[in-house]
Amino acid sequence: MPELILRLALPSPLRRLFDYRAPLGATAASLQPGMRVRVPFGRREVIGILVEASETSEVPADKLRPALQLLDEQTPMPPALFKLCLWTAQYYQHSLGDTLSWALPVLLRQGEPAEARQERFWHVADGARLDDPRLTRAPRQREALRTLAQHAHGVAHSLLSKLQLNRDSLELLLEKRLVSVEVRRSAPMKRAGSWLAQPELPLNPEQRAACEAIRSSFGGFQAFLLAGVTGSGKTEVYLQLIRQALETGKQVLVLIPEINLGPQTLARFEQRFNARIALLHSNVNDRERLDAWLAARDGEADIVIGTRSALFTPLQRPGLIIVDEEHDASYKQQEGLRYHARDLALVRARQDQVPIVLGSATPSLESLHNAHAGRYGLLRLTQRAGGAKPPRFLRLDIKSRPLDAGISAPLQQAITQTLEAGQQVLVFLNRRGFAPTLLCHDCGWISACPRCDARMTVHQRSNELRCHHCGHSERRPANCPKCGLVDLRPLGTGTERAEERLEILFPQYPVLRIDRDSTSRKGAMDTLFSTIQRGEPCLLVGTQMLAKGHHFPRVTLVAILDADGGLFSADFRASERMAQLIVQVAGRAGRAEEPGMVIIQTHLADHPLLVQLTEQGYFAFAEQALSERRAAGLPPFAHLALLRGEAHKPGQAEDFLDQACSEAEHLLEELQLSGIELLGPVPAPMERRAGRYRAQLLLQANARAPLHRLMSVWLPRLEQLPGGRAVRWSLDVDPIDLF
Repeated sequence: MPELILRLALPSPLRRLFDYRAPLGATAASLQPGMRVRVPFGRREVIGILVEASETSEVPADKLRPALQLLDEQTPMPPALFKLCLWTAQYYQHSLGDTLSWALPVLLRQGEPAEARQERFWHVADGARLDDPRLTRAPRQREALRTLAQHAHGVAHSLLSKLQLNRDSLELLLEKRLVSVEVRRSAPMKRAGSWLAQPELPLNPEQRAACEAIRSSFGGFQAFLLAGVTGSGKTEVYLQLIRQALETGKQVLVLIPEINLGPQTLARFEQRFNARIALLHSNVNDRERLDAWLAARDGEADIVIGTRSALFTPLQRPGLIIVDEEHDASYKQQEGLRYHARDLALVRARQDQVPIVLGSATPSLESLHNAHAGRYGLLRLTQRAGGAKPPRFLRLDIKSRPLDAGISAPLQQAITQTLEAGQQVLVFLNRRGFAPTLLCHDCGWISACPRCDARMTVHQRSNELRCHHCGHSERRPANCPKCGLVDLRPLGTGTERAEERLEILFPQYPVLRIDRDSTSRKGAMDTLFSTIQRGEPCLLVGTQMLAKGHHFPRVTLVAILDADGGLFSADFRASERMAQLIVQVAGRAGRAEEPGMVIIQTHLADHPLLVQLTEQGYFAFAEQALSERRAAGLPPFAHLALLRGEAHKPGQAEDFLDQACSEAEHLLEELQLSGIELLGPVPAPMERRAGRYRAQLLLQANARAPLHRLMSVWLPRLEQLPGGRAVRWSLDVDPIDLF
């Protein structure tokens, strides 16, 4: 009988499968794709994923090593998820082993059993009595036994402290055989009768039409772009669709862009539904993530909410996928497997034959183009919920005006009036720290990062200079490192500086700063939001964290301190991002009864983009931007792939990319492919970052198929190039930034 060969995907960047001899006792009938196998790899052991079993191998029999252990009796990965991983690895030109690793929870990658948590439950033993004479001089043990007796089904070990049960006392009771311990799997939570825990809100005609259009597609694949102005009640549409999906016995996957939106979204869903909800994001510990993943796979979680990685959560009965804030750049993974969760969610919805809803007040140009082309159903919500009026825009020209920590006199006056009227103000500035750089007034020295072509930001609270690109930090110098004099001045304004100045200008009102620095401690975000939700007059200062999905009913004035950054960027997407950010931030104003006002400070008040955005709205801007992209042959009218290289010495990365470019030119001729341009290689816009010199080569194609045909042959050849050994390189398919 021929020997069985296992073809495995291993967690390695190599784009190939590895052959091993099957472990003793393994039969072809018992093997399924997706099973985990422990194998020797070099000098260490790794856990690979079975792709297929075969009776032949191209590797000579004497070179084949035996697999050590088959870890699963049943594959932990459902066939639908395995199929999605195969597609992902192929499309993003990534190693299959690495892709499968991204899709599995960490504990499964480490070889833990694919089983829900087993927990110890403490019971009063049969025949045990509270007046047992052995407890006469053990009051703590007697009290523990009395407490335990009140719980007929036992007490989970993890809940002992909540009931003030002393573990030492229980162990002593166990020795006396007065209590017993049972190990059992935590039972899935039983659902109360109705799916609704609170009544639904009434829908306006636009919301109702959107719900009915999506509802009619249940049971098959259809993509919808739900384009609703900020405050138009998109979340209510999601909630009512989810209820309808749950009533048909299906599960729902909801993707959100930010971890910080997780607790807020979870709270809203828990208030609305009697449902089992699993939350998955990077702040969830490994054990909780595995439990949630298994609960979703086994049909014990009704709703799965999570950030981009939650896309790889298996569902036993998929019924609906929702991608909230679909335009958000954080759906794109920027290292390792560089996938876009929104785009993969569409692939998954098609594979699972379920409808998908992409929601945003500022849809990406790609999604709008797909809607115009008829690939997505376009559903517009043009009215704010509850009759709230859209905010008014004021472009405030600050040329020649004195600025106090970035704040002009007219803006100070508007803030004063808003606070005195008992309302809240949001001040938006997309720069963390105290000031973007430190300057010596005597010799002109500037606080440059020693590892990047970037300036270090002044952080006043920690008295540090920090690079926001590589994380390098150092103490803020008292004297200029170049000339030794002491006239060091912070230049520009960050959120810390704005916060400090606003505290001086408005001492009687609380100033709350919301950025990555102020919310890094656990629970900090919740504390800040509970203060805001009290509705008392206050000032919120923050970065784009404030722009996403938050509901601040008492904010009536939004001030954007500097809107000029995206107008002159080298990145062709910069104006789209700036427009989205302005509209999203503006959407926090006037969401309740009081009308909202948005003041945009700018040196370019007559810039056509700002004029169009503030006077005609985001969709007029988007139409104009799409026509410009079409004329320039840029996405979504073209398809890009970016080959990045980085090396310790200048010129090394460019030399490798030169070789790669020559190889691609030969292949274009060999494969007779047309409509593909090679642009570069050129140094990256920030050439030195974290001590490495970076360069890039851009591939631009009219159609996707020839580009992918080229890449599938090109990449194996790149792995063989001699210059690649000294260079760390990666391919980004559909890059969203060219930085």
